[in-house]
Amino acid sequence: MSFIPAEWAPHRAMWVGWPSHAELWGDDLEAAQAEVEALVRALAGPGREQVRLLVGHDDALADARARFDGVTGVEVVPGRFGDIWLRDTGPIFGAGSARAAAFRFNGWGGKYELEHDDAVADQIGAHAGVPLDRHDFILEGGALDHDGAGTILTTRQCLLNPNRNRGWTEGAAEDALKAALGAARVVWLGDGLLNDHTDGHVDNLARFVAPGVVACPIAYGPKDPNAEVYDATAAALSAAGFRTLRLPSPGLVVDEDERPIPASHMNFLIANGAVIVPTYGDQTAARLACEALATVYPDREIIPLPSTAILTGGGSFHCISQQEPG
Repeated sequence: MSFIPAEWAPHRAMWVGWPSHAELWGDDLEAAQAEVEALVRALAGPGREQVRLLVGHDDALADARARFDGVTGVEVVPGRFGDIWLRDTGPIFGAGSARAAAFRFNGWGGKYELEHDDAVADQIGAHAGVPLDRHDFILEGGALDHDGAGTILTTRQCLLNPNRNRGWTEGAAEDALKAALGAARVVWLGDGLLNDHTDGHVDNLARFVAPGVVACPIAYGPKDPNAEVYDATAAALSAAGFRTLRLPSPGLVVDEDERPIPASHMNFLIANGAVIVPTYGDQTAARLACEALATVYPDREIIPLPSTAILTGGGSFHCISQQEPG
């Protein structure tokens, strides 16, 4: 079985979810749509991605089509989903997008069970013309990161959580990932970010950026709530034999009730010709994170874009996207 390609491998297309449900986004809907529009336009720049923009509700379709009318490289795809987190609800494409793996989905451990989310993989596979290999266990794509050579990063907090696959051990999870995704090695990290409703998805914590190199955050500012988690992650990665690239976190970011929320520069999106980095208001932290990524991607444009409204829904650019490898 071939390995899942690394995200920096060429893509033939990039799926992106469009904020489609006013009842979910409330006052943040228009701002979230503006942020996703900026992301899509950056992805569809010359020599970059063929964007497949999945719109999940008829009420949002006309507006999405109007925004991207005449924009080269953007295809608006009508569909149905509960929310825009295609990284978790969509399939994981294999080499050359010849096939894709689809999994059961239970709303991140039963916390957010929305109509149609369990049908997203079918819709994407059908539109892409890619047959799906179905696997009878619960898994979200954001819980894993791939180096293209058979190594998978994940967290115990998420993958071994009893609200996903009850009774899973590290061994059972590794067997499942080997059978479904061709994993040759699984590297286990501990906890993810504080108050992350995904139960610690790795794409907010640690990401492969080159063979043998993993990016992970370093605390920024005196009140960073995840400082200990970041250092524990870096230590685990070093012990596993990886070189680490430490990116400054956004620091303490809070919601309207002053509770820390899981803002992360690690939710960057590696695209053809570009790396799109979410930012959350602190321009110094964002600049430093972009400068660090530029050291491993000198041939790609590093593009910082705001993601504060998208974050109110619980994620950022990587969470709302899924690539079709070329």
